[in-house]
Amino acid sequence: MGVRYTVSTEIKFSASHSLAGYDGNCARVHGHNWVLRVYYEFDILNEQGLTIDYQTIKSELRRVILPRFDHRHLNDLPPFDVINPTSENIAAEIYRLCRDNIDLEHGSLSEVELWETSTDMVRYSEKK
Repeated sequence: MGVRYTVSTEIKFSASHSLAGYDGNCARVHGHNWVLRVYYEFDILNEQGLTIDYQTIKSELRRVILPRFDHRHLNDLPPFDVINPTSENIAAEIYRLCRDNIDLEHGSLSEVELWETSTDMVRYSEKK
């Protein structure tokens, strides 16, 4: 039987959005201090007994996610210029960006959590 290690870290960014067709306050432009937590799975340890240095993942997240999302109005960015920038859609886009642009040796992206507030989040993954 194989082993699996799940490693998680997070970064934060600030961004605004508004939700079209929403009957409530979120229809107006408003912002959040988003917390993005990612989960990667590994099946081996390196010589030091680590799967990966957390700073490696953070650095890659900052490289891929922050230039696109931090201090931006999400409705102005593809694909949110076409689809509603709901937490669900944002999480799916972040997953796609991580999957396609972050290559961690011996690691695979498992899921992302996107926290809109300290009490409200969405978790996104893709079936294998």
